[in-house]
Parts: sequence; C-alpha cells; structure tokens
Amino acid sequence: MSEPTLLPAVAIAAALSAAAGAALGWAASRLRPDPGSLVERIDALLPQTQCGQCRYPGCRPYAEAIAAGEADIDRCPPGGTATVHALATLLDRPVRPVDEQYGIPGPARIAVIDEERCIGCALCLPACPVDAIVGAPRLLHTVVAAQCTGCALCLPPCPVDCIELQDPGNAPPPVARRRGQP
Repeated sequence: MSEPTLLPAVAIAAALSAAAGAALGWAASRLRPDPGSLVERIDALLPQTQCGQCRYPGCRPYAEAIAAGEADIDRCPPGGTATVHALATLLDRPVRPVDEQYGIPGPARIAVIDEERCIGCALCLPACPVDAIVGAPRLLHTVVAAQCTGCALCLPPCPVDCIELQDPGNAPPPVARRRGQP
C-alpha cells in the first residue's frame, strides 16, 4: 500500500498563504494612517524615546491614550516642559508641570558603555527599545549615539553597572577593539 502524498495539500496551503500575504500587503499600502489625525499629531510632538516612563509601552500608545482622554499631557519627562506646552497648545488644555511621579525632566542624555568594564553579558540588548546598543554575547558592547534616546532602560539589567547616561557632547568615542586585544 502506498502512502498518500502531502505535496498537493502543502502547495495549496502555500498558495493560500501567498495570496493572503499579498492581499494584506496591498491593504496596508492603501490604509496608511492619516497624518492629520489627532493621534498622529500628538505622537509627532512626543520625543520618541520609547522609554515607558509614562507607563505606556512607547510614545505611540501614550499618544493614543491622550487622544482617547485616558492619560494626561504631563507624563513625559524626556519631553519636559516643551512637550507639555506643545501638547497643551494642540489640545487647547492648560499648561501644567511634568508630573514627577513619572520622572524628573532633565537635559537630553545618551547611554555610554564603559567598554573596559563591559563583560559582554548582552542583557542590555533586549532592554533597548530603539536597538541603539551594538554587541554580541561575550564581546564588547557599544552605544550608537545617533540612535540612543537616553531612555535609561539599559541601566537596570546591567550586572556590572558599566552603563551611564551622559551629556551627548561629553560622550567618549567607542573603543575600536575586541576584548583581549591591545
């Protein structure tokens, strides 16, 4: 007795998957967010640090919550007073100080890794919401300063405290060598 072949069923499933993917791709290209929508305008005013200090997983979800009336405009320490003023103007709300229970506003900063102390544990990599940290397990890590938003989410997972936030103008250039090389 011969076994029935699964090739026709696999081919049909592949064809249906390809058709569904094409249909979804076409729909996504036609259904772009309205740049004039309130959520888009709010999101454009936020600093895009994706830090979560506002208790939302990123700037876009916070913008959605503000637009829905579920969150106030004073929860963004990285944006500081300027962001609160811009949101107040956009939404015709009173200006108020940044609520310090979400963090204290300060100058823009970036993460800097002391590459001499870095043990290459890679725990900081998944913590970075913008993929500004480059490295691999057991190798040195560094921060791509142009991508770093200064959210500080990489600080807590570091077991050797080799990451600190610094003024972007004071950040040292990365060490261009591998561990163990002079």
